[in-house]
Amino acid sequence: MRYDIPRITISALRGGSGKTILSIGLAAAWTQAGMKVAPFKKGPDYIDAGWLAFATGRHCYNLDTYLCEPDVVRTSFFRHSQKTDIALIEGNRGLYDGIDLAGSTSTADIAKLVDAPVLLCLDVTKSTRTMAALVLGCLHFDPEVRICGVILNRVAGTRHAGILTKTIEHHTGVPVLGAIPKLREQDFPERHMGLVPSQEHGWASHSIRTAAAVVKEHVDLERLLRLSQPTVLRNPEKNKSFHKAITTEEKPVTIGFIKDAAFQFYYPENLEALEEEGAVLVPVSSLEDGRLPDIDALYIGGGFPETHAAALVGNASLRKEILEAANNGLPIYAECGGLMYLGEALVLDGTCYPMCGVFPVRFGFSEKPQGHGYVRVTVDGDNPFYPKGLSILGHEFRYSRVEAIEEGIPMAFSMGRGVGIGKGRDGLVFRNTLAAYTHIHAMGTPQWAPSLVAQARLFRASKEKATSLSDTK
Repeated sequence: MRYDIPRITISALRGGSGKTILSIGLAAAWTQAGMKVAPFKKGPDYIDAGWLAFATGRHCYNLDTYLCEPDVVRTSFFRHSQKTDIALIEGNRGLYDGIDLAGSTSTADIAKLVDAPVLLCLDVTKSTRTMAALVLGCLHFDPEVRICGVILNRVAGTRHAGILTKTIEHHTGVPVLGAIPKLREQDFPERHMGLVPSQEHGWASHSIRTAAAVVKEHVDLERLLRLSQPTVLRNPEKNKSFHKAITTEEKPVTIGFIKDAAFQFYYPENLEALEEEGAVLVPVSSLEDGRLPDIDALYIGGGFPETHAAALVGNASLRKEILEAANNGLPIYAECGGLMYLGEALVLDGTCYPMCGVFPVRFGFSEKPQGHGYVRVTVDGDNPFYPKGLSILGHEFRYSRVEAIEEGIPMAFSMGRGVGIGKGRDGLVFRNTLAAYTHIHAMGTPQWAPSLVAQARLFRASKEKATSLSDTK
């Protein structure tokens, strides 16, 4: 495995500084130049990762040392960087922002873990010399973090950019590699906690071309490439493979997963983990497919079902099939948006939109986050997929809330950190269905994929047995 792949981490002093658009622009510009770019997103994020994937034509993998062990994160980085020309990591929030006093899980931690130099994207609105002080502070805060350059974002003009460049380079010695003017909002509309999903943005291709053109015009790409070289990676022999060879000779099970504009939040590793356990994955559209295919289990990821509520209501035949499948014991695993889809209804601006009805729960929505951040749960209730006593690390990403819920629904999770469904609980259970607000990462919860595939095999065996008995009558 190669460890000398050029790499760069895009970070900032805070969220909202423009690092996502810079990252997309860099990734697209290099891709347009014929380079193979391996995109990564630090932290539990689907939307930015989706844009980076769209810009490069490759899966974007998340690097998160809260959800996964550091060795697993490092191995994922190198495994998914092989046979590429450069790896690009988009950070989140500020460079040193983490979950505790030590800055654990920060972008800086990831940069050090994979030996990636850092490019700081600075929002320089209404500032000049102070920016040099801030860069100098970042340099000295942790000398092991290699800040290789600075991009000035939202500059007011040539004179403003010139003053900033001279001041920063004089006081810090860090080169300024570009100065980007403020972009038009219509090129990159925002929603919730980040850019809208690329699947929902009708001008996605235009936006990516715009970002690439801006970067080509205002960033010194050649110099940045020269500065993206790693040093000698510390202890590369510690990288561990988390992928296993499939040895089973059983017939593969078939697992459907709902993938469309309403449900698009899936970690690539989750889908890959199911395949590595012997599953054949079949995409299903909640908006267009009137029936479920012949499947042995169903996985419904997160998304924004509220933005497609009317279309989901319009596809009543699929909703009915999913309810019948749940009643018949089909293994179903659902996260966040999938949980809402399996509920009784979504309530938007006073209008009630009926959903699948597997669980007697109505969901409403707020303009403020109702659950946003890392989660820690303990499995303490009966469920089809996890043993009791298991501790699971995950995250929440939502603006929805439970407006009404029938008393007595079994729940599998006790919340140690996070919000969940409410009253310190998460993970609704009905027969072989488990639906939770908690998102999991398959590499951090290695029990998940084998359990889902095992339940699929049991369900398939029960179908085959029932068919055999029917044929003998």
